[in-house]
Amino acid sequence: MVESKWFTIAGTLMMGLFIAFLDRINLSVALVAMSKDLGFAGPAFGVTSTWVLTIFAIGYGICAFFGGILTRRVNPKSTVIATMILWSAMTVLTGWVTSVAMLLVCRFVIGIAEGVYYPQQSRFARAWFSDRELSRANSLIHFYGQSFGLALGYLILTPIFNSVGWQALFFWTGGVGLVVMVPLFVKFLKWDPSSKATGAAQAAASKLSLDDLGGPPVFFLLFTYFAQSTLFWGTSLWIPMVVKSLNFTGTDQAVFSALPFFACLILGWPLSALSDRTGKRVLITALGLFIPGALLMALPHVVDPVWKMAIITISFGYCASSFLPNIWSIVQSSVKPAGVGPVAGMVSGLGAFGGVVAGFVVGLLYNSTGSYTIGFVFLGGLVMAAGVSIILHDRYKRHNLVTTSASD
Repeated sequence: MVESKWFTIAGTLMMGLFIAFLDRINLSVALVAMSKDLGFAGPAFGVTSTWVLTIFAIGYGICAFFGGILTRRVNPKSTVIATMILWSAMTVLTGWVTSVAMLLVCRFVIGIAEGVYYPQQSRFARAWFSDRELSRANSLIHFYGQSFGLALGYLILTPIFNSVGWQALFFWTGGVGLVVMVPLFVKFLKWDPSSKATGAAQAAASKLSLDDLGGPPVFFLLFTYFAQSTLFWGTSLWIPMVVKSLNFTGTDQAVFSALPFFACLILGWPLSALSDRTGKRVLITALGLFIPGALLMALPHVVDPVWKMAIITISFGYCASSFLPNIWSIVQSSVKPAGVGPVAGMVSGLGAFGGVVAGFVVGLLYNSTGSYTIGFVFLGGLVMAAGVSIILHDRYKRHNLVTTSASD
């Protein structure tokens, strides 16, 4: 089993997150058509679509934040199976909604289930992979799962939607989780609660403390993930509509919507391998925040639609590839084993609230200006703030280590 952990653990979890992201972005693909059938097309579209897109992030943020803490003594295999069943069933049910209220309830519950699911991946990663493997393991589990979901998702879901409509789109995406992923989780995921790497013994024996969570520097990690997530969620939620607003249609719309996520697929593994080889995770992460942030803030000076998409693609691909594999490795190596699940949940939860901010800011700015550009400039500024925060985390952590060593 140990020799095949890259396939059985990382590979299976990567597929699970791939399905999770299909169930997130299917609404973005179908939203315009749903607005006509559910009665919020026209002037109501801007505000209503913002709520419909972000209600998932609200449920996700609340339950990711608390789910990591509440499930730290629960077998993560049982947790991921149960949550996959719940959100897949709710995705199928979305195909039968007849009102905005029903749609909001379905998306909120899907967010709750995926929010509890996400921290469990870090528990598996910390238990099965060594410190020198963490960036690559997290690249497969966290980064490539969602990047494949986003890159291939628009190319897969757009033709399905065009062929069979939005109702069948939700039946199909929810059904894959129930029929394919649940049996794969049952067969391949393994969890040994007696392993010292899991921290289960520590979690059961004592209450969680700030020291278990990595001490005061953890607050810099929380802000860093919150700020960076505004770009990740902002792009994921709005990219089909951004592309359409730049007058790309049909196949061009699907291709340009997928480009930022294909950039992730190209850059992710090389940057993860570089991080594991050099150990310069903080430097690589910080550069992946400062440079994309500066590029996005230059968007108002770019007129050509192709160049606008080039900047968004490069910024998103470089930022996500530098940040996501490394931030989870930093989290997992900065906290004690008992704190991995809880901190992963807090980080992911606050990241989801970054998505709420991005959803409302980009949506409402578009509603008032008729352009997505100013919204992405705002996201670029937050990403640069995230770069400052991760550097402060590293400085604070190093200072604490030096102070502790000196006192000993």
